Amino acid sequence: MSENANPNPPRDAANWATPVDKLDVGTIPDQAMNLNVQGRRPMSPLQGFGQLWQKTYRIRLQDTAVTPQQVIAAWKANFPSFWPKGNNFYGPLQGVRPGEVAVLNLTMPGGAKLSTGVRVIYADDESFSFMTPQGHMFAGMITFSASADGRAPDASDAGGVTVIQIQALVRGSDPLYEASFRLGFGHKAEDKFWFDTLRNLAAYFDASGQEPTLTSVCVDKKVQWSEAGNIWHNAAIRSAIYLPIHFSRRLFRKS
Repeated sequence: MSENANPNPPRDAANWATPVDKLDVGTIPDQAMNLNVQGRRPMSPLQGFGQLWQKTYRIRLQDTAVTPQQVIAAWKANFPSFWPKGNNFYGPLQGVRPGEVAVLNLTMPGGAKLSTGVRVIYADDESFSFMTPQGHMFAGMITFSASADGRAPDASDAGGVTVIQIQALVRGSDPLYEASFRLGFGHKAEDKFWFDTLRNLAAYFDASGQEPTLTSVCVDKKVQWSEAGNIWHNAAIRSAIYLPIHFSRRLFRKS
């Protein structure tokens, strides 16, 4: 054993991904636009440009007997199927596991396409978390969880049901993204995305009559001008430039 090895690692050590400096994308389908992920570094909330937000989306699975563990098992195994139409999550065949990297092809407001990704940094039976890469709209972490009786972090609604939660701790990555959030476009699109995801997930468990809620708190109103250079990796700009090349390659690959 190494002299510096921890002989008593935490019990949940296997649930955490090993830290990396750069992301490495595995095998993904040919139709996926793999851009702005390979070789990019993960971005924590400390490395973004804009205001720091904590946004918590919840939905209660009323009148169902599903457990938090059942919710998370189904969510991890079928994660892409719960996303709104027009958005694609190209992850590993094994599902959501610590250390895995997924490529995202998203439809932005106005119909523009954006290629980005996420890395799974934690996963257990009741939650899993993603971290975003350079160029993503947000720099930060998103945690997906389920709890019984409303015992989600800072939840106040106890009612003997399973509560599904998505909590994002994020900053706009660069000045351009931050401008869209300040104008309302970015936050509005993000909120609709996760509301639709929660509705789809609730419908999967026959609890489609419920509506999601949002609690949004600005944790830090200041911008970090030292991170303005993140705009060099802006995935929206790079996707717009690369999209004609991507479609041309697909066209000639088929011919």
